Amino acid sequence: MNLQTQKVSLQGEAGVIEALRDEPEGVSRGVAVVAHPHPLFGGTMDNKVVQTLARAFVQSGWTAVRFNFRGVGASTGAYDAGVGETRDFLRVVEQMAPSGSLAIAGFSFGSFVASHALAELHTLRVIEKVVFVGTAAQRFMVAPVALELHDKTLVVHGEQDDTVSLASVMDWARPQSLPVTVVPGGGHFFHGQLPLLKSLVVRHLQC
Repeated sequence: MNLQTQKVSLQGEAGVIEALRDEPEGVSRGVAVVAHPHPLFGGTMDNKVVQTLARAFVQSGWTAVRFNFRGVGASTGAYDAGVGETRDFLRVVEQMAPSGSLAIAGFSFGSFVASHALAELHTLRVIEKVVFVGTAAQRFMVAPVALELHDKTLVVHGEQDDTVSLASVMDWARPQSLPVTVVPGGGHFFHGQLPLLKSLVVRHLQC
C-alpha cells in the first residue's frame, strides 16, 4: 500500500497466515485487524475495499493489519466456511495485537468472520472500534453486535448492493436496533465511491 507496508508471516492452526501491516505516522493508537471478502470468489487482502479500510485506519492513527484467510495467496490450508477463518482472525489478533487498543473490521464475508471473532473477543478485552462494510447477512449467520459496542460500531452498506441485499442487512440489524449507514446508489464494491467510504470510516474513527 505504501512504503510503510510490511509483509508479515504469522502462524495459524492450518499453517502460515500471510499478512500485511501498515503503520501510521507517529505513535499508533492501536491495531486494527481487517478481514477480506469470500475466498472462493476472489477475495484477498488486496481487495480495494479492504485497502480502503486499511488506509482509513492508518490515516486515523491506527496500525492496520490485513491478512489472507487459509487457502488464499501464501496462506496455507483450505476454505472452511467461516469456522477456520474465524480462528485465523483470532490468531492474527493474538500475534499482532496481544494487548492494547484493538479495532475490528471486515468487508462482505470478512464482516461475517469478524462478527464471530468480535463476539468472542469483546468478553475478553476492550474493543475500541468496529467497522463492517457490505456485511454478508444474506448468505451467512452474522453474529449480533453486543449492545455495549453499538456506539463504537459503523455498519456501511450500498443502497444498490446486488451481492448482499440491503434488506438482508436491515433484517440482521433491526432486532438489535443497530444503525446502518446507507450509501445512496452504492454497489457491493463501492465503485466510484471508495473516497466516500473512506471518509465515512475516518469520521467514525475520529469520534
